[in-house]
Amino acid sequence: MIENRIDYYPTHEHQGIKFRRGHALPFGATMVANGVNFSIYSSAATSCTLVLFERGEAEPFAEIPIPDEFRIGNVYCMIVFELDYERLEYGYRMDGPYNPAQGHRFDPTKILSDPYAKVTGGRDTWLAKPNWDNIYPYRSRLAFEDFDWENDHPLETPIEDLVIYEMHVRGFTQHPSSGVKNRGTFSAIRAKIPYLKELGINCIELLPIYEFDEWENSRESPTTGEVLVNYWGYSTVNFFSPKAGYAATGKFGMQVDELKTLIKELHKAGIEVILDVVFNHTAEGDHRGHTISFRGIDNKTYYMLTPEGYYFNFSGTGNTLNCNNPVVRNMVLDCLRYWAADYHIDGFRFDLAAILGRAPDGSPLSNPPLLESLAYDPILAKCKLIAEAWDAGGLYQVGSFPAYGRWAEWNGKYRDAARKFLKSESGMVREMVQRLIGSPDLYSQRGPTASINFITCHDGFSLYDLFAYNEKHNEANGENNNDGANDNNSWNCGWEGETDDPAINFLRHKQVKNAFAILMVSQGIPMVLMGDEVGRTQKGNNNTYCQDNELNWFDWSQLEANADLYQFARRMIQFRRHHPVLRSPTFFQYWDYASSGFPDISFHGTKAWNCDWSESSRSFAFLLCGDHAKQGIVKDDMVYVAMNMYWNGLHFELPALPEGKRWHLVANTDMGYGEDSYDVGQEPELEHQTDFLVGARSIVILIGK
Repeated sequence: MIENRIDYYPTHEHQGIKFRRGHALPFGATMVANGVNFSIYSSAATSCTLVLFERGEAEPFAEIPIPDEFRIGNVYCMIVFELDYERLEYGYRMDGPYNPAQGHRFDPTKILSDPYAKVTGGRDTWLAKPNWDNIYPYRSRLAFEDFDWENDHPLETPIEDLVIYEMHVRGFTQHPSSGVKNRGTFSAIRAKIPYLKELGINCIELLPIYEFDEWENSRESPTTGEVLVNYWGYSTVNFFSPKAGYAATGKFGMQVDELKTLIKELHKAGIEVILDVVFNHTAEGDHRGHTISFRGIDNKTYYMLTPEGYYFNFSGTGNTLNCNNPVVRNMVLDCLRYWAADYHIDGFRFDLAAILGRAPDGSPLSNPPLLESLAYDPILAKCKLIAEAWDAGGLYQVGSFPAYGRWAEWNGKYRDAARKFLKSESGMVREMVQRLIGSPDLYSQRGPTASINFITCHDGFSLYDLFAYNEKHNEANGENNNDGANDNNSWNCGWEGETDDPAINFLRHKQVKNAFAILMVSQGIPMVLMGDEVGRTQKGNNNTYCQDNELNWFDWSQLEANADLYQFARRMIQFRRHHPVLRSPTFFQYWDYASSGFPDISFHGTKAWNCDWSESSRSFAFLLCGDHAKQGIVKDDMVYVAMNMYWNGLHFELPALPEGKRWHLVANTDMGYGEDSYDVGQEPELEHQTDFLVGARSIVILIGK
C-alpha cells in the first residue's frame, strides 16, 4: 500500500499540523497520498512560510515555516498531511532583502499567491464588491483532476480551414437580449453554440480568461457616471487559473469544471478554442502597484528591471515579464502545457508577443529561447501558436517574427491595407493583391497560413463603426479622448455617427459586406470580431477596455434589425468553407501546373486578363482555377472576384470559361437584402456571360460551374 511507504509518514509537526520534506517538482500544490505537496521557487528569499486558510476565512488557521533543510537549491518544498482539500486556501510569506535598487522587494507582512496555483479564489463573482481590508485577496486553491472528458481531445483542424471568431466571454451573452441563463459566463456560451455553428464558425478565440481583477484601476466615468472596470482582462493575476467571475459556478469554486464542460461541448460541435494569453506583464504594475505574487516571491527573476531597479515598461502597463529568464520561460511552458493537456485547448494567441523575444535588458534577441521552446515543445506540437507581432516599446515584427516554421501572426498590414482600399484610397491595388493572396511579401518562407487576416479586432473600431465614424469618440473612458489609436483608416460615409439618411445607411451596410467579402476570399486565416456580423456598434469608441456595458455587449436584437448583414456574413463564411480553392496552405505559382488551361490565379480589370496596376486604380479582379485547389489534390469550381472601390460603377469583362461551364452569382454587395448573396448550391446563373456591371464601391463574386 502506498500509504505505508515511508515517504508519506510525517516527520515534523507545527501547531498540530504534521508535515515532512516535499518534492521539488512539480511547482505548485499537488495532491499526494494523505496530503498536499507544496513547492515554490525563489532565488533570493532567506525564508518561506506556508500560510493555510479555511476557505473564505479572514485569518489563517496555521502558518508553517518551511524548515531550511527542506529547501532544495532555490526551491522550498514540503508535504503537509491530513488537509481538507475541498476547503483549503493557501499562500506564502517570503522573507528576504528589501532593496529595490538591487531588484529585491521582499515583504514578509504580505501573503503571496502561488504563481502555479490552478485555482484562484477571492474574486468569485463578477464585480462583487471586494473587502478592501482582506489580508489575502487572491487566494490559491487546489484543482481536482476528476473531470470526465469522455472521448474529447483537441480537434487539430488544419489551420488554413479555420474561421476564427474573436469573443469576450462576458460580452457575448451579458446583454439581456441574449435570452440565456447565467449571462456573461462560460455556461452561457454553451447555449449559443448552435448560433456559432449556423454562422459557420469553427474556432473561437477568447479574450483573456485567466484570473484577473476587474476592479483594477476602477473609477467613475465623468460622462456616464458608470463604474469603469478592467473589462478586457489584459492584466493577469494568475496564469494557470480560469477566471471565477466568468463562471456561473465560480461562487462554488467550480470554474474549472464549468470551463472544461464548455470546451468539451464546443469540440463536439467541431469548434476549436484558442486562448488569448498575456505573458508580457502582470497585474502588479510598476513600483507603485500591488504586491500579489511575483514581486514578493522573486522580483528580480520575474520582471525586466532597469539597472536602477525600476520596471521596464515594454507592455505599456507598468511592468514587463522577464520571459527569457530560464525560470520564467519554464513557467510559461508549464502553463501552456497545462492548458493544452488538462483543458484540451487548441491554440494560443500571444498578446504583444514581440516582448517575448526581448532579452532581460530589453534588447531584441535574434534567436529568442522562449519562442523556440514553444515552437518545438512536444506537448504543444499540435497547438496553433499566433503572435501579435508588436509591443508597446516600438518593436514591430509583422513578417519578421521569429517563427521556427510554427508561428502565425496577426497581420496588421492586412488590416491597414484592407481599410485603406475600402475607403477608396489611391495606390492600394498592388498591396491589396499581396494581402489577398496571403502576403507572400511578408511570409515568403512560411506560406499563407502564417497570416491571420483581420480588419477589426477587440482593440479598435467595430466593423460597423469603421464606416460610421471618422474620429474616435472615447469620452466615456474618462481620459479626455486621449486614449485609443488615432490612425483608424475609417470613413463615416458622409455623416459622423448615426443617421436616418437611407443612402448613407445603405452605403455603410454595403461597406460592411465588402469587408466580409474581402476577408472570406483572402488566402490565410480570417478572423471575425464578435458582433461584426450583425453590425455591433461601440458608438465610435475605439478603446472599450473599461466599459462593462452595451458598448461591449453583443446586442442579440441586432440579429433581426441587421438581418441583411448577418445573412451576408453567414453566406460568405459558408462560401469560404465550401470552396477549398480559397484555403490554400501554400502560395500560388501563377502557372497551369494542373493542365486545366488556366493558371492557378490570374488578375483582371475592366478588361479580362488586363489588370490596371496604376496609382489611380481602385479596382481589380482575380480568377482562381478550381483544378488547382489544394495544389491540385482536390477539384473545385472557378471563382471570380471583382472589387470596385471607385465611386462609379464599372463594366468588367468576364474571362471565358471552359466549354460546359457557366458563370453563377454568389454575391453582389451593390444589391439589397435578399439579392446580395446566395446559399451554396442556390447561386443563379448569369443571363449575360460576357460582362458584369460592378456598382460603385461594390464587390461581385462569381463561380464558374
